[in-house]
Order: sequence, then structure tokens, then C-alpha cells
Amino acid sequence: MNPESEWGRDFERVHGKLTPDFGYKDLIPKFTGENFNADEWADLFARSGAKFAGPVAEHHDGFAMWDTKYSKWNAAQMGPKRDVVGELGKAIKNKGMKFVTAFHHSANWYFFPTWDKTKDASNPEFSGLYGPIHEEGDVPTKEYMDEWKGKLIEVVDNYQPDFVWFDFALDIIREDYVKDFVTHYYNSGLDRNAEVIISYKHHDLPPGVGLFDLELGAASKLTHYDWITDTTIDNGPSWGYRPNLEYEPVNNLIDNLVYRVSNNGYLLLNIGPKWDGTIPEEAKNALLGMGEWLKINGEAIYGTRAWTKSGEGPGHEETEEEYEVVGDLKDLGPDNEEDEDEGADFGKDDIRFTTKGNVLYATILGWPGKSVTIKSLVRHSGATEGKKAWGYVDLDEDAQGHISGYYLYPDEIDSITMLGDGNALDWELIPAVGLKVQMPMQRPCDHAYVLKIVRK
Repeated sequence: MNPESEWGRDFERVHGKLTPDFGYKDLIPKFTGENFNADEWADLFARSGAKFAGPVAEHHDGFAMWDTKYSKWNAAQMGPKRDVVGELGKAIKNKGMKFVTAFHHSANWYFFPTWDKTKDASNPEFSGLYGPIHEEGDVPTKEYMDEWKGKLIEVVDNYQPDFVWFDFALDIIREDYVKDFVTHYYNSGLDRNAEVIISYKHHDLPPGVGLFDLELGAASKLTHYDWITDTTIDNGPSWGYRPNLEYEPVNNLIDNLVYRVSNNGYLLLNIGPKWDGTIPEEAKNALLGMGEWLKINGEAIYGTRAWTKSGEGPGHEETEEEYEVVGDLKDLGPDNEEDEDEGADFGKDDIRFTTKGNVLYATILGWPGKSVTIKSLVRHSGATEGKKAWGYVDLDEDAQGHISGYYLYPDEIDSITMLGDGNALDWELIPAVGLKVQMPMQRPCDHAYVLKIVRK
């Protein structure tokens, strides 16, 4: 659509100039997938600590990644000539993970300029890929919406995904079509006694119908509803593979995960494979680094709930907005190094909370040294000593530093240990100051550090 844009010039530099004869369709033979191995991918995802995984079933481009009856433009008949969705579904489920299929295909209606005679998208011979020929601004036709819904039902019925993820533009489909699919999918879960979920962006579904998704963003405060972030493991302008991409440091990926879980969210992490079916080594290393951390600290993530407060520290500063795109907490350097765009990364002063049963987990996003003092676990009055310090809050005096939610009582703490170490740690609950905990002599892992506070 925009050949003069940076992306357009980049495409033409690599692949050639767009013409009425040459276009996106001509990339399909280059999409070979000869090294794609679903079992290897699933094993990597499982080793990363992921509990759900899966492919983009169809992107905005109209190219289906399964053997669909609705179009010849699919990965089973062209390109890799493999049923990618089917192979990954089997491999991922065999590893005990939930299976995700992502759909962007509602946007295919306007993603290619089928009205532009200077592009091959205007040739009806290729409408199965680029979408039906129509004038710019036309609303989707009944035939288009029938195929949109048909492809979804085909994937649900044939591959039984546990999680259907929708990109933006769901709202350009007529609402009764969306309702029909949602009904079919949730009923299919009931029929096979499986928990299934749909995610959506913006206000494309009513509250409560599915899981609210934030692209490249995060809730800026603890929410009363579940939500999920979709973000990408690379630090560049692509959700696929490009040469010379920078990849997020493992530390940043873990901070992103912990931040979201503590605010009642989940993390869906995009991995862009190469055209030959291989996953870049940098992405593999980042995933395995997350997996090593989760082997030690996953207890503070899996099966937890958000607590009544999400955390404290510079990264806890709330905005007036309920959620915001914050550079995805990306473009950040190592702990506490300044970045021109984002300021300081998370570090030793940032602590995030999760809970499970009678355990409170406090994850410190940098090594604090010999001890750490968690200020938000006691009430503050402005006084640091004396009788009035305990249990008293003068909000007029101390509102700026006050974080609402439960606090700890001295006699309710049974023990405090650090995950990966396991030895009892000395601690002191100091009125109006905080919970002071002595750190182990050795760090049990390379990144964030989790205190396990067992309550009686």
C-alpha cells in the first residue's frame, strides 16, 4: 500500500519492485520450511517454561497455515507443503502444553489494495490470497464473512485448540458472525470437557466473553480482571524474522513476565522463525534462559494469583491510565543503566508480589546486596519509631508513599526462604520501615530473586 514508506522501500530492495505482475504472492516459493520440525519446536517451548504455545494459523496476508478447504493458498499445498497447524498442535499437546492458534484474517479485507490496478492484488486470479476485489472503504461481503467464520470452525473442529487468539479488526466482521463463532467454540470445549479461551483486542468482544489482550503493553496497575500481553522476543520492528535483529536480554524478558503476572496478567511471547523453519539461535538462547529461571522460580509464577497489591519501587509508579503502551518495558538496558527513551530499567528497588495459598512471593528484580527492606509490607505513618508507628496511617501526611492492600503482622510470618536456596533467612518486621530480610550468601540464579514468605 505504501511503497515509498521505509518498509515498502525495504521490501523492494530485498525482493524487487512491486508491479501488476510481481507482488507478495511471489514470496511463497521462498517460504520453503525444509527444516521445520514441530517436535523440536515444542520441545524448545516446553524447556522455556511455556504452558501454552502455537502458530499464527492465518495472518493478515490470507495464507493459511493448515490444509484448508476454503483456499488453495495454504502451507499444505504451497511453500513448505506441510500442515503446520496440525503438526504443531499434535507436538505441543504431546508436551503437555495448551495449544494456541492465532488469527488475523479478518484484516485481510483491507490489508492488500485490491482496488489498486498498479498492484497484482487487483488481479482476481489471486483473490484467494489477497481477498476479494472491492473498492477501498467497502464493507466486507457475506461471502467474505462466511469464509472468515468457516476457517475458524474448520480449525476448531479439526485441531481442537485450547486458546483462540484474535488480532485487531475483529470488529469489522458483522457481530452475529462473531457471536456464532464464539458460541461454537465455547460449546465445543464443553462437548469435549475442555477449558478453552478466546482473547481479543480493544473492545472487540464485550467484557467477560474472553481474555483482554494488550499488544506491546501492560496494565499500569493491578486490575480486577485477567488480561494478556502479546509481545515479541526481538527488540526490532518485526514480528517475523529479519537479519540483524536485536533480541531482548533474558533479564528483560523475566522482568516483563513478573511485572505482568503481579498485575493480574499473562505473557504471550512471539518468536519469529526463518523461512526455512529454523528458530534463530538468539531466540533459542533467550527462551532457554527463561526456562532455567523458571525451573528455580516458577513456583512464584505458575498457579499463582495477584495479591492485593502488585509491588513497589520505581517500576510501580502508576499512571492515571489503567493501561498503557510503555515501550513494552522494552528498549531497556541492563539493570539501572539509563536509556535515552525509557529511563531506568527494573532493578533491585523493584519488588513484585504474587500469592498462592498461605504463601506470599516477593520477587526482587535485581540483587539487593546483603539485605532487602520491603517497605510496602508494613503501614507507614510518617514516624519511624515509637508506638504510633505501627498500624496507623495518616493519609494526609503519607498518601504519596501509601500503597493500599494488606500488610503483614509480625506474628503471622512462619518462615522466609529464597527459592533455589531453601535455607531459613533472618528477618525483622520494623514498624513504619518495612520487612527487612537478610539475603543468602550466594545468588541462586542469574536474574530476579524470589523470597518465599510462608504465613501461619
